Parts: sequence; structure tokens; C-alpha cells
Amino acid sequence: MRAKSLGALGELLAIKALVDNGFNKIRNLNDHKKNYPYADLRAERGKEKYVISVKARNRYQNNSRLNNRYKLGSGYAAKAEKAELQFNAKAAWMAISIFDDVYSVYFGTLSSLSGKTGIPMDKSNLEEYECLVKEERHGLDFSPYKNVYK
Repeated sequence: MRAKSLGALGELLAIKALVDNGFNKIRNLNDHKKNYPYADLRAERGKEKYVISVKARNRYQNNSRLNNRYKLGSGYAAKAEKAELQFNAKAAWMAISIFDDVYSVYFGTLSSLSGKTGIPMDKSNLEEYECLVKEERHGLDFSPYKNVYK
């Protein structure tokens, strides 16, 4: 239940980030079908259309180490290909890293991950992604989603 709530929060933060960065025709695919395969959102920027998988995570794991990879899920490649065909759009992802009262949002195409099964979130990887939001305060009560550090 906690993970689903964090996912819903991530989708809201993702939509705000898309709007603030010039995307339009944004649609939450989960409004039409629960757990749409691969994609959570559909959006356009310029002439480009995207189907976007949103991954919102705590920046740090329970052991206080960096959460350095956000998994894309089993069978993601076939699901992404199907979504691309259905919506005539590129498969993309958004990684939302949340720590206490701040968050960052990164964006990229699935092809940029070169077949990886997750989104690498080490500092060197972050420099390669389009940063839509950098360390902004979210203004929400994040306490139910926080990891408890040992």
C-alpha cells in the first residue's frame, strides 16, 4: 500500500514537472486503465510524443545507502514496445528521487538506457539525464513514505 501511494504521489510530481518544462497534452493513462502496461503518462513536447513510466523512490534505502537503481519491472521492454505502437510515441521514463522535503526529477528515453533493466541513479548517471526538477521543496507531508534509517 505504501509503494502504491508513493507511486501516485510520484505521478502528481511528474505531471507538475512536465507542465513546468514545456510538455503538453499530458494524460494519466491510469485514469483510463489501472496499471497500464509500462506507461503511466502520455505527453508531448514539440513534435515528439512520449509514453512515460514514472518511478518515484526514496533517495536512500533503509540502510542509509543511496538507492542507486530504480527497477523498470519485469517484461518492461515488450510492454514499452507495445505502448509505443499503440500511442505512436517513444517510450520514456521519469525518475523521481525524494529525500525528506525535497525532490528531483530526471527524464530520458528508454533507448538511452541501452537495455538496462533499471534506471541507474549514481551521481555520474544523473549528469547524463535531462533534469526537470533539481532539489525543490515539495511542500507535502512525506513522513508516511520515509525510510527509517538504522
